[in-house]
Amino acid sequence: QVRLVESGGGLVQPGGSLRLSCAASGNIFSINTMAWYRQAPGESRRLVAAVDSVGNTNYVDSVKGRFTISRDNAKNTGYLQMNSLKPEDTAVYYCNAILSYQIEDRFYGNQNYWGQGTQVTVSS
Repeated sequence: QVRLVESGGGLVQPGGSLRLSCAASGNIFSINTMAWYRQAPGESRRLVAAVDSVGNTNYVDSVKGRFTISRDNAKNTGYLQMNSLKPEDTAVYYCNAILSYQIEDRFYGNQNYWGQGTQVTVSS
């Protein structure tokens, strides 16, 4: 089965940095878009950044210039480098991927997958 596993969350002081990773496993044929969302307490899940299969990126305005999304297609892994972190960045961060995979002789195209989430806390 296909899984997305995040890592790299934790507690950091304001102004600090963290790097999140999202590793996709399974018999993956291709990954279209990889994205990071976040959900703060009492709020809905919102898009933070996304990168498509050829490296085009987009960011929510509040993280532009501070966060960088990237991917390593050979490793089926995505990253979110977060610098100059602020308390308002505190949230559970979720990896999302639109990907295609094969199980035995069946092909599944453009399926939407989520990771389990990783907590990021920015506090002094």
